[in-house]
Amino acid sequence: MPFILKKFDAKKGKKIQLFLLQDLGYKPAVAHRLISRGRIFDSNHNSYLISESIKEECVYVALFEGHTRGLKPLHTFIDFAIFDKPSNLVIHPNSKKTEYSLLDEIRFHFGNKANQAHRIDAETSGLVLVGKNEKATNTLASMFETKEYKKSYLAIVEGKIDQEITIDKNLKKEGKNIGVRMATCENEEGKKSITHVKPIKYNKKKDITLIELIPITGRQHQIRIHLHSIGHRIVGDPIYGVDDVNAEGYLNKTLSKEDRKKVSGSYRLWLHANFLEFDYKKVTYKIFSKNPEILKEFEK
Repeated sequence: MPFILKKFDAKKGKKIQLFLLQDLGYKPAVAHRLISRGRIFDSNHNSYLISESIKEECVYVALFEGHTRGLKPLHTFIDFAIFDKPSNLVIHPNSKKTEYSLLDEIRFHFGNKANQAHRIDAETSGLVLVGKNEKATNTLASMFETKEYKKSYLAIVEGKIDQEITIDKNLKKEGKNIGVRMATCENEEGKKSITHVKPIKYNKKKDITLIELIPITGRQHQIRIHLHSIGHRIVGDPIYGVDDVNAEGYLNKTLSKEDRKKVSGSYRLWLHANFLEFDYKKVTYKIFSKNPEILKEFEK
């Protein structure tokens, strides 16, 4: 399990927030996050509130300790590293019950101060940039927030695409109550969203196309909903292009693997973060994924 419960000696009656700041040396934001997420406990496993004082002479803290399942960074530099994430792996634990995430590998290889600079969906495979320390992570994360990078994806989509397309359709959250799902909308609504599509190869036997995608904006599920909106759903997408019942079943983790493959066309989403270019400390980095799985899937 990634969260380990550790016991610390404490002074009874001291404010829990002051204890984390003064005795354990946490920064204010970290201390606040630990308390607000319910990761500070008494001996009866009751979580402390931020306004509470310590009830006894010890405090228990649920700390994240990374472990490895053999995934190694694709490239390692002085301040940062790149992982080639497999599909069906969340980047950050969703709860204390998450048994394994990319953060496990990040912390295992680079220590507790390392963190991801951005995120991709759990089912999307490919490149994830990681800062080895807080300063590097903040710098790299800011780069993503201000779009100071270039990136592209590979995808396998249904049907034939034989020319370049620019999809310019605003996105908004869909009104239906089936979890996080986006929808295209009129230009007066939602958020500006643009994706460039470049066909690479068509598989006539399967009626699928391997494409390169360059997202000009970075909206949630942008590539997936854009492709679905033009009739070329990504193979294996369990949310877009399937009926609401199955989409909800997938999001609620009640859709079986067999049914998921039947309704979506595959056991995974065939979307891969393939290329990343950015400047860091006056050096330009151009990094390609070495994961050939999507290419093998297309050809088989």
